[in-house]
Amino acid sequence: MAQPEPAGASAGALDPTGNGRVQRPSRIAGIGRFTGRRLLTGLGTLAFVLVFNFFLFQMLPGDPLARYKGAREISAEDLAALRQELESPLWEQFFNYIKDPLQLDSYSTIQGKPVWDVIATALPWTLILLGTSTLLATVIGIWIGIRAGWNRGSKFDKNSTGITLFLYATPEFWLGLLLILFFSTGFWIFPGIFPSGSAIGSGLDPWTVDGVISIAWHTVLPAASLAAVYLADYSLIMRASMVDELGQDYLMTARAKGLMDRAIRRGHAVPNASLPTITLIFLNIGFIIGGAITVETVFSYPGLGLLTWNAIQADDLPLLQALFLFFSVSVIVFNMIADIVIAAIDPRIRL
Repeated sequence: MAQPEPAGASAGALDPTGNGRVQRPSRIAGIGRFTGRRLLTGLGTLAFVLVFNFFLFQMLPGDPLARYKGAREISAEDLAALRQELESPLWEQFFNYIKDPLQLDSYSTIQGKPVWDVIATALPWTLILLGTSTLLATVIGIWIGIRAGWNRGSKFDKNSTGITLFLYATPEFWLGLLLILFFSTGFWIFPGIFPSGSAIGSGLDPWTVDGVISIAWHTVLPAASLAAVYLADYSLIMRASMVDELGQDYLMTARAKGLMDRAIRRGHAVPNASLPTITLIFLNIGFIIGGAITVETVFSYPGLGLLTWNAIQADDLPLLQALFLFFSVSVIVFNMIADIVIAAIDPRIRL
């Protein structure tokens, strides 16, 4: 029968100094190793997206060069270079694509401009809409989730859960149409006070006070549409996390010490219950960038969503390929950021 290992030998194996203390990996080293693993995973996902992005648009029928006939800004020399590139063997096209996956020299068939210049023009408007709607949904949703979870089964809990679930099940474009009907066109007792299209008034400079006010006024309805739909994401997850924390021993200990209920909720329950919500914030940022297509189309908001819709309508494959890559990379990057932030906050993740 094997003899049990002496306690000193085990401690020495765990502690090279021999002082009997177990040496745990440092916080920075743990975060560094976790970040390295997530970066490798993200690079692998990105490689798959690049390959998929290339072959997906290669499989579409039709003559790609014929789509450039309406683009007046493309010269005959550029068209000849495009023709030569499109007639080259598939393996050569793929090799050239891998060397330059961003395709910096690709032109939009709608506008005849480089695709990334077109995307850069629309991106700030989507960021304004995204930032506003995400901030509203996060702040209001977390507040609802905290209050509903802490007072589980209350009237507020039942009403807020029902309302947020109803909004979550509502299609974004339909909610946007309702907002236009009530608050833009005007209906019954509701006056039409908000604009229903564009992102800024005609002829206004966005860097002036009047321009900023106009941008804010034009953003109200589309931002409200997105925020209302994503409200349930934050409120329900925060509520579920709060309910899970209610039965934890550390809350009972805090109550036994005589802490006030409000202090226990703010200082103990909320920080621990917020971890899943932090992950959701970053994930939703990546998804909403590509998910605002219907809202931007309904409100004629000149962001990436409306640009994607116009590219689909016009069969602008180079622009669609660049947009697909941009949306995919956004999801991958924000997913990695979410994992790294959670690992830095919660040691259980990185260990």
